Amino acid sequence: MTIYDISKKAGVSIATVSRVLNGSDKVRPSTKKKVMDIIEKYDYTPNAFARGMGLHSLQTIGILCADSSDLFLAKAVYYLEQELQANGYESLLCCTGYNLELKQNYLNLILSKKVDGIILVGSNFIGTTEDENQYIKDVSTQVPIMLLNASFDYPNVYSTLCDDYTTMFEATESMLDSGIADPVYIYNSISYSGRKKLNGFKDALKKHGISDIENRIHKYDGDSQQFNEIADFMDQVAKEAPPFHGVIAADDVLAVGVVKYAQRNHISVPDDLSIIGYNNSMLTTCCIPELTSVDNRLETQTHQLVQTLVGVLSGEEMPKKSIFSGKLIKRGTTLF
Repeated sequence: MTIYDISKKAGVSIATVSRVLNGSDKVRPSTKKKVMDIIEKYDYTPNAFARGMGLHSLQTIGILCADSSDLFLAKAVYYLEQELQANGYESLLCCTGYNLELKQNYLNLILSKKVDGIILVGSNFIGTTEDENQYIKDVSTQVPIMLLNASFDYPNVYSTLCDDYTTMFEATESMLDSGIADPVYIYNSISYSGRKKLNGFKDALKKHGISDIENRIHKYDGDSQQFNEIADFMDQVAKEAPPFHGVIAADDVLAVGVVKYAQRNHISVPDDLSIIGYNNSMLTTCCIPELTSVDNRLETQTHQLVQTLVGVLSGEEMPKKSIFSGKLIKRGTTLF
């Protein structure tokens, strides 16, 4: 029996059960009686999460990310740890890799450390099938699960993310409206976030009546840390794709590789080729010209996620999903 089972049988939220366990006076007597009757019937003993942020809380949060060398994930972990420390929490970090079995094993490992909650950083933790997401469902019955940059609708799972679909749609429209009618899109991930971005690009092209969309989409399967390899990949794209005067990349690393491709092929940026990246990372100011990129408001996302987590652990009703709009930060790789 878990706090999730109690809430389900009582027909109330997990937060309400937590309030009852903490002795809160904000619960109606009839609701409190209903919850307590079920607790007594099943001889339920609450764990640290169920008791909320009381004396029994361990004040520790587990953080899982796939790859600490990824700029986006590394920055997200940094912001999360700063926010958690500011709210009196310590953190345990595990880097899981991208294999489903490893992610499952690390999630169970971090759970065994009796953490108060778990943060999954990055959309790669969300699969496309029910079986791929079962491990998240299982753990969410014991502690709250917080998703950063992904969305999953399930009890005791809370999502904080950028609206990648709309943001990419608008970034693509900005390029199209500037007169560049032949952009290509490059990406290296088919994660939850990656699919949203890809669909945003496709739909923007459809809206503008561009028909050869699939020929303008290219997946990079090489090492995402090697700009020379990305530039080589772009050489191949230039041979295979229809002519293009704009490139939109799913992240800044890919976009910087495109800048390198342009430089070694003596293509003027932005006069002859416009480039847009994504994430507004430190790389945007490390290339010449500086990179136009989408700011997905990562720092704001992490702040909101931790505030939601703290609220949940305090027994408060918190939003299940927090969505933020990204913004195109214009620099030297575009003229618009």
